[in-house]
Amino acid sequence: MRDCSRLSRRAVLGLTAAALPLSVTSSASAAEAAVIGGERLARGGIQVRGATGLPTKKLTARSWIVADADTGEVLASFNAHRRLAPASTLKMLFADTVLQKFDRTRRYKVTDADLADVPAGSSLVGVKPGITYTVDQLWQGVFLRSGNDAVHVLAHMNGGIARTVAEMQARADDLQALDTHVVSPDGFDHKGQISSAYDLTLFARHGLKNPDFRGYCGTRTADFPAGGKKTFQIQNTDRLLTGAWGLGTYQGLIGVKNGYTSHAGNTFTGAATRGGRTLLVTVMHPAAGSNAVYEQTAALLDWGFGHGRSAQPVGVLVDPLSESRARAGAGGTPAHKKVPAAARTAAPAAGSPSPWRLAEGGAGTAALLGAGTWALLRRRRARIAAVAARTPAEADARVGASAEVPAAASAEGLVEGSAERAAERSVEGSAPESGGRHRR
Repeated sequence: MRDCSRLSRRAVLGLTAAALPLSVTSSASAAEAAVIGGERLARGGIQVRGATGLPTKKLTARSWIVADADTGEVLASFNAHRRLAPASTLKMLFADTVLQKFDRTRRYKVTDADLADVPAGSSLVGVKPGITYTVDQLWQGVFLRSGNDAVHVLAHMNGGIARTVAEMQARADDLQALDTHVVSPDGFDHKGQISSAYDLTLFARHGLKNPDFRGYCGTRTADFPAGGKKTFQIQNTDRLLTGAWGLGTYQGLIGVKNGYTSHAGNTFTGAATRGGRTLLVTVMHPAAGSNAVYEQTAALLDWGFGHGRSAQPVGVLVDPLSESRARAGAGGTPAHKKVPAAARTAAPAAGSPSPWRLAEGGAGTAALLGAGTWALLRRRRARIAAVAARTPAEADARVGASAEVPAAASAEGLVEGSAERAAERSVEGSAPESGGRHRR
């Protein structure tokens, strides 16, 4: 590990262990040095190459990333692997895990038990016990209103909260989203619930491949059951999609998910298509301002569609391990061959095995992902969980928050009860709430 001390320990490529004997400790250490997505993404500060014009004066977020959804190339980033509270953007992972399990036309009568464990102060769409909903309507509640009540009903349909959390964590591991620790399916401010701009972008990219996911996150309004034959209209809380709160709709926007908690502030992952090109942007925890997360997302999208066309990749959004195994088993191109040169780790000292050379051996037998890989992943997950068990602020400090964060970004502006946040809560909650921590 000393030879690779420059590299972040935040994201470890467990795949490389598949073809390596567990007894070869030096090889295991080298494997752990490979950074998910590329070494530059583990560095603090802005990462960009071959392009100018980044709107740095507008960017106060603690972490952000711009990527090409089709190629997976990361065009620019700032603290991409920094672990932060994800708020309701974690619902992208929930949807990516559960969405395909139930037919959209399936009907389900909600019980009191389905809603008993919804955290107080949650964002709600207005699900009521005794009313029968279609699965389609419940997903509209999840995507449009970020309803924790709809999330918990679907989680109970899936076998319960604990089972759903375990499945979400397994999906995150498969997506190689190793900055993510799941505590609840709704993204609420539970202690230790963390993710990163990189991981949230992985969730969005994979989710958008599902037509239902893509359709829900791009829906502006829907009619939601109120009991009997009555309905009420719900509107998507994504302001770049609807043009609410003084913002114009963003040209070509196709989703994806916003989030807010009093601890996290605002977080947003957005995707837009122009001229046949689709870009993904994630912005986490900007300085105070209810529109800031959307304005900064729009500015980064504008850059990506403009100056960003000349950008050379500084990293890559990796493919899921399951897809890499499938390609390897079918004789396709191993996933590591698609990683741009800029996204590979720096060369280790002479005499040490190259992490990416080890990755070649691992991917060559990836169909295998045997006990060696999962043992390494379990060890890595245990370390992440140990950090996540701290408060989110402690976890962030433990992984080495960059000293290069702009001064504006250090001003949290997250004091609950401010007039701006109170106004936001009063409008964006579809059901009366008690002013708790979680909003959307």
